[in-house]
Amino acid sequence: MFRKLDNTKQKIISSDKAAEFLEDGWCKADLHVHTSCSYDVPANKCTNPHDLMKKAISDGLDFVTFTDHDTVKAYDLVGWSRERLTPGVELSITDMENVGHTVHINAFEFDKEQYADMELIVQNERDIYSLLDYFKSNDILHVYNHPFWFKPGEKPNIYSVTELAKHFPVIEYNMQDLKQKNFFSMILAQRYRKGMAVTTDSHTGRIGRVYTLAQGDTFREYFRNIEKGRSYMMINEPIWKHISHELNAWVELIFNMENRMPYEGDYSTGVEAFDRVVNLIVADNMEKHPHITNMTMHLAQQFFGSGLPFLLYKISKQPQVSRIGRIVNS
Repeated sequence: MFRKLDNTKQKIISSDKAAEFLEDGWCKADLHVHTSCSYDVPANKCTNPHDLMKKAISDGLDFVTFTDHDTVKAYDLVGWSRERLTPGVELSITDMENVGHTVHINAFEFDKEQYADMELIVQNERDIYSLLDYFKSNDILHVYNHPFWFKPGEKPNIYSVTELAKHFPVIEYNMQDLKQKNFFSMILAQRYRKGMAVTTDSHTGRIGRVYTLAQGDTFREYFRNIEKGRSYMMINEPIWKHISHELNAWVELIFNMENRMPYEGDYSTGVEAFDRVVNLIVADNMEKHPHITNMTMHLAQQFFGSGLPFLLYKISKQPQVSRIGRIVNS
């Protein structure tokens, strides 16, 4: 199984090697990033679209895109035609007839009217193949996000994942998901000759910690080269460490969360138990006890930074990973 991925694995390079390509004029971008406009991102200066844009440019990203959950409010704030900024969104479509579970798709380079059309397909038709047809007929760039991530509470149809992968030009290598699941995504990408892009999927402003390298004077040219496999993925640290850093940053943001603006809505982790903890932390009475708050934050950072939560998550997902492996390799 590993021999089958020799060519694909060579697409993963270190920052030192990436620097050589950048010197030769290659471009880099992080194609999956959330701002405070996403419901599950704590509101803070570092997740605000304006400040996140500045950070991305100062860190040397050639193209910047924000892919918030089913919303394009970030572009209403910072502009739809900013230089180096490409409109993007993460669409969540639940097609029970053709798929059987929720699928996340990143779409890029569209206008407001096209987004409204996509929104109608997602919310009303709920037909993933209608959405894919819309992408193709309107030449909208798109990525199959974390194919083997499944929404909590849903029963995944793994067979449909292997079928869906045939219909996407690019498959994501997501640093928020298990290494084994990304490995299976790489198998599908190689099997169906699809491009691959590595992303942070950051919800804490850690944009560009990994990135995809490709040539292109425009975002479209850059993306087309990824589609053709003319690209590399810069990954400098193991996934468990990336997730631990993300969780640490998340804890700090939660304890320093600003009041969300009206356009941003209410914050939610998507997990009821976590939401209760967050509501307790940010409640007014916690502000009256700063020492308790600081101690709680310190303990939470130690816990999440220890890698134990990731280990427990990894163990809990092993039966699913084994099943995915059997189906992908059958």
